[in-house]
Amino acid sequence: MRRGIAASALAASLALAATACGGSDSGSDKSDGPVTLTWWDTSNATNEAPTYQALVKQFEAANKGVKVKYVNVPFDQAQNKFDTAAGAQGAPDVLRSEVGWTPAFAKKGYFLPLDGTDALGERSQFQPSLIKQAQYEGKTYGVPLVTDTLALVYNKALFSKAGIADAPKTWDELKSDAAKIQAKTGVDGYWGSTQAYYAQSFLYGEGADTVDAAGKKITVDSPAAKKGYGTWLGLFSGKGLHKADITADAYAHIQDAFVNGKVAAILQGPWEITNFYKGAAFKDKGNLGIAAVPAGSTGKAGAPTGGHNLSVYAGSDKAHQAAALKFVRFMTSAKSQETIALKNSTLPTRADAYTAQVKADPGIAGYQGVLSAAQPRPALPEYSSLWGPLDTELPKIAGGKESLDQGLGNAEQAIAKLVPDFSK
Repeated sequence: MRRGIAASALAASLALAATACGGSDSGSDKSDGPVTLTWWDTSNATNEAPTYQALVKQFEAANKGVKVKYVNVPFDQAQNKFDTAAGAQGAPDVLRSEVGWTPAFAKKGYFLPLDGTDALGERSQFQPSLIKQAQYEGKTYGVPLVTDTLALVYNKALFSKAGIADAPKTWDELKSDAAKIQAKTGVDGYWGSTQAYYAQSFLYGEGADTVDAAGKKITVDSPAAKKGYGTWLGLFSGKGLHKADITADAYAHIQDAFVNGKVAAILQGPWEITNFYKGAAFKDKGNLGIAAVPAGSTGKAGAPTGGHNLSVYAGSDKAHQAAALKFVRFMTSAKSQETIALKNSTLPTRADAYTAQVKADPGIAGYQGVLSAAQPRPALPEYSSLWGPLDTELPKIAGGKESLDQGLGNAEQAIAKLVPDFSK
């Protein structure tokens, strides 16, 4: 939300600041006095948050002059809440910022540049592409905490019963495998998602993208992109291919079917590793297969790079910023990332956190193996928001309510409003 917000929104923001903001929370503004930071964590409250809360206590024990007020904010609400709070000068001192939010909030002036600060004191240890993804106009506004990408996850036992030894390397092979699995096991071989993030890999398989950021051109309706979406659409019908689920609970339906052995393969990210292991089909962790997303007609394969950074609010006073920088360095250290990986089965962002113990988790080891195929997002603050129009149109296309041409045309028009200086 812009700084010129309505009075009612301002009042709500100020109320939020009074209860959640580190700057107006308890603690002195003096650099030599106690400081209470507020950290908005957007991780899963059940599976991941306890690990972060334990690390907060470790940080406080090692830094007696700093207290951390931990607030778990639902991921799907955090972006708008932070935007509102920051616009009213009432945001938390530290935000677990999704990689797509980081440059967008940096563009608005909400984040502190971290280059040369204590937070990035071990910059060389982080994967360079993840640092680049946390930048805006050459400055770095986040320290990578966890990373992720999509993979084809599959049930090895079901594949084996169908006489299939290896994961499919192309979408055509996936269609063939799905038919064999249904014929031999009675369950569907593949269930695709209508969400834009999951459909993105089909564009990469044709050498396409939603936009050409460097050329400032909208390409979502280009021939290559249309071919990619055509392949995506074709995987909702046919033997062994589950029809599109366009309900609000589609994500849960797909996930539940996979972990309980009712579908053999889906596209999914490492944030679900712990939930995979809770399912009846993966009590034996070795039954979980993880392979690169299949390639398109060009032979190219790829999946979007996701993850989260820790970013510092530019509106906090100097004492809180100094403490926040120290906190960010602690939370993104090799030791902390190793702990997070072991407890939450998420992927570290620095090579020295991939210890032998971490790589003993087959889920982490499997996803680490496909990270090289992950495609970083372009340096465009609006990039993540471009999936919004597609999240509206793709379910309509998959549900047969509009044609591919019509849906992509509608998406193109909506995207043009988000990047008005781009040509079609």
